[in-house]
Amino acid sequence: MLFFGMLSLAANCHAKNNCPWINEATASGLLGGDAVNEFTEASAGQPAVCTITQAGAGFTRTLRITVEVVPDTHVRWQTAAQACGKNAASIQAIGNEASMCPLDNHSAGLAELVVGRVRDQLFTITLSTTLKDDLILTRMSLKEKIYTASEQVAGNLF
Repeated sequence: MLFFGMLSLAANCHAKNNCPWINEATASGLLGGDAVNEFTEASAGQPAVCTITQAGAGFTRTLRITVEVVPDTHVRWQTAAQACGKNAASIQAIGNEASMCPLDNHSAGLAELVVGRVRDQLFTITLSTTLKDDLILTRMSLKEKIYTASEQVAGNLF
C-alpha cells in the first residue's frame, strides 16, 4: 500500500506536457513562475499553437509557439519574417534558418519574436510581457529566454 501511494505521488509531480515542442515546466521557468499551457491542434490552413501564460497582479507573461507544415518553407519564412522589418537579426544554430526581433507595442509591454524553419515546418515564437518595467522579462532577458525557447522548439522539430 505504501508503494502504491508513493507511485501515485510521483505521477502527480510530473508537469503537464500537452505542447509537443516545449513542456510546461520549461516554459514556466522562462516566464518566471507557474504558467498554464493551452494547445490547439493544426487545422485546415491554420498552424498548431501552444500558448503558455503566467498571469499575476497587474501583468501577463506569454510564450506563444506556432508550427505549420508548408510546401516551400523558405518562401513562407521570408513572408513571416517581414513582421520584423529592418529589425530582423539572423540567429545561428536554430533550425535551418531563423531570425529574431523586438515587437514593441509602444503603449504597453515588451515582446520578442523568432521566426524559423526546420525542414518543411515553419515556426514562430513570441515571448511577451504586459509590463514595460518587468523585472523578470527585461529587454535583455527576453532575448536570452526566447533564444532558449527557440533551441527547444527547433530541436523538437528535428
